Order: sequence, then C-alpha cells, then structure tokens
Amino acid sequence: MPRVYIIDVTNRDGVQTSRIGLSKLEKTLINWYLNEMGITQSEFGFPFTYHETNYLNANLELAEMGVLKPIRLEGWVRALKSDVDLAFKLCPKIRHLNLSISTSPIMLELKFQGKFSFASVIKSMQDAVKAAYAQGAETVGVNAEDASRTGIESLIEFGLGAKEVGAKRVRYCDTLGADDPLTIYARMKELAQKTKIPWEMHCHNDLGMAVACSVAGARGIVEGGQDAYINTCINAVGERAGNADLLSVLLALKYSSGFKDQNLFPPEIKLNQIWSFAKYASYAFGLPIPYNQVGVGSNAFAHESGIHADGALKNRRNYELYDYEELGRGEPELVETGRMITVGEYSGIKGFRNVFGNLEVEFKNDAEATRVLELVRYANVHTQKPLTREELIFVAKYPDQAKKIMTVTPP
Repeated sequence: MPRVYIIDVTNRDGVQTSRIGLSKLEKTLINWYLNEMGITQSEFGFPFTYHETNYLNANLELAEMGVLKPIRLEGWVRALKSDVDLAFKLCPKIRHLNLSISTSPIMLELKFQGKFSFASVIKSMQDAVKAAYAQGAETVGVNAEDASRTGIESLIEFGLGAKEVGAKRVRYCDTLGADDPLTIYARMKELAQKTKIPWEMHCHNDLGMAVACSVAGARGIVEGGQDAYINTCINAVGERAGNADLLSVLLALKYSSGFKDQNLFPPEIKLNQIWSFAKYASYAFGLPIPYNQVGVGSNAFAHESGIHADGALKNRRNYELYDYEELGRGEPELVETGRMITVGEYSGIKGFRNVFGNLEVEFKNDAEATRVLELVRYANVHTQKPLTREELIFVAKYPDQAKKIMTVTPP
C-alpha cells in the first residue's frame, strides 16, 4: 500500500527566507528536533557551498555516531554534473541528494534565456543523477522547478527520464504557489500512474493553499499507486509567503474529513515533540509564533465567547478537533523570576559550572569544563543570543562536532 513520507526543508528553503536565518548550530538543532519527531528526511543544506561545508560534514558525523538517526540528511544541488562533483569533493560522506532544475517554458525562456531546451534540461538532470550514483549516493531525487507551470506531458517525460537513470522520486515544485488543490490532485494522480515513480510535493503559500495543495497532491500520488513525499517547514517559514507548515500538514493527514480514514498519517511521527520544536524554531529564527498558528499558537486552544467556552468545558470535542496534550502542550512551564545565571561569551567558570549543574551535566575535570566553556562562549558569538538548554547540552555532549559546526573557513 503506498504511503506518505515527510521531507522537511526548513534548513534549505526555510533559511532562504528573506530577512531571517539560522546559525549553523541552530540548523543542527533543527535536524535534531526533526529526528526526534520521526521525520524521514531533512534537506539540511547546500553541499556545493563552501560556507556550509563544516556544518554539513559535522552533521554527517553525528549521523554516523547515531545522534542523527534514523533521519536521512539530504543535500540540495542544482542538476548539474559540476555541482554534484563539487558536492562530493566538499562532503565525501554525503549519501542523499536532491537535484533541481527548472522545467517550465516560461523559465526556460526568461530564466535560462534560451540557453537550455527541454531536451537539454533532461540530459543535464540525467548526467547529474549518474554522477551522484557513481560517487556513492544512495538515494537521488530530482526536482522539477516550476512544475505547476509545466505541461503535464513534459512532466511525464521528465519523470520517465529521471526513472530511467535510477532517481528514487521526482519533486513537483509549485514554486510560485500557483496551484489549487483540485488541479494538483488530478495532475499528481496522472503523473504517478503514467510514470510509476514516487512523487514529492513542494508547495509555496503565495495563495494561502500550500498545505491544502500538499495533502491533495499526496493523495493523488497515493491513489495513483505510488508513495508520496511532502515537503514542509517548521512554523510555515519559507520564501515569500512561506512553505507548507509541518504541523498543519500532519494534522490535515490525521484529522481532516477526507483523510482521517485513509491511514495516510506517517506512523513513525511523534506529534508530542512539536510544541517544544516550534518554540525552539521561533526563538532561533527570531519570529514570534502568531496567536492563531495551527496547533502551537497561543489561541489554538483558547475559548472566550460564552457559547464556545460553555461547550468546551462540557466536552472539549464540541470545539476542539484534537487534543493539546497530543502536541506536547499542557505541562506547566516554570519561569525564573529571581536570580538567574546565564552563559554567554564573557561567562566565567563559576557561573558556567552552576548553569550546567542545573542541567545535570557533569564534567570529568576542570580541563573538560574549561574546554566546553570556551566552546559555549564561541557558540554565543555564533548565535548572537543566549543558548537554549538543548544547545548547551549539545555543545557539552558533542564538543568536537560543535567546534566544527561553528567554524567557517573562507576558501
């Protein structure tokens, strides 16, 4: 039975969002949270870019160590053999790639300015896929950028071309958020049936329908007989109006009237991790969670009007579709209002030992504590904000990888 998988693209498309970004340490913690949630794959960065090399290789080390496991760490590159070659030169241990190239007539004309024909697009994609497998890739997906403005016959040709050289799936990119749920459902069902290869939904929110298009398209793929992959971002970050929100997609698969009986919710997902994940991402990005954000907004389970409050108090099912406890909410949060010792770039050993003692982290000796303190100082400079509990624990537990993650060496 075909099923749905989640590939989160926060660390690629999310960090491309104008005016916001993440440090490499914060990107690593995003990967950790995704792994804790049971997400299949993280598009964790750009392996052909020099400034990401240390971060990417350190995260691949963490995967080998079992820290980031079973999540797959997948890099995004252009569907050019030269990009693939550079990716493996800079990140020789990378094993999962998505290769992207534009397919729509308008982008062939206006973006490539006539330098690429559709036939040359397919050839470039195939050459890149072959190069990736030749250098050790285990899975390769190919991306049809601007698929929603590409004719269905061209997408079938592109998908069959990808399948011919061993690609594991094809990404349908609704790059401008131009699709609608009914259209994308029909297109994805036809694409799945005629190519007989899994497809991947990548939807933007320019018309406010990224989540609806993602789940409708995934259903079309499944009904077309193939596995479906949905791209998401935590807290709906992403270029322009954002990408499909991770939690909204999962809740739609589990609770919406057309999906709840289809068993399409990924069984490995742990929804009770999303509350802490969303809060961390909000802090890391510097983006407050909107009051009305699905599931994790402060008003998601708030009732004020008399009729609603009365109904919710009688039985939550009157006005709540799902339980807040399922999302990891409901536990009391303790806020220190008295003396507080924090750790930053100017911290000393006494305050440092106090903070880590409260985190129940023990050091073998003063030398180890001093080394971690120095790394924490660098981490504070690196993130430009006080470190969270999880970040402090990560630096203490994996100092060698933390050092590499925070090191950016210009070529």
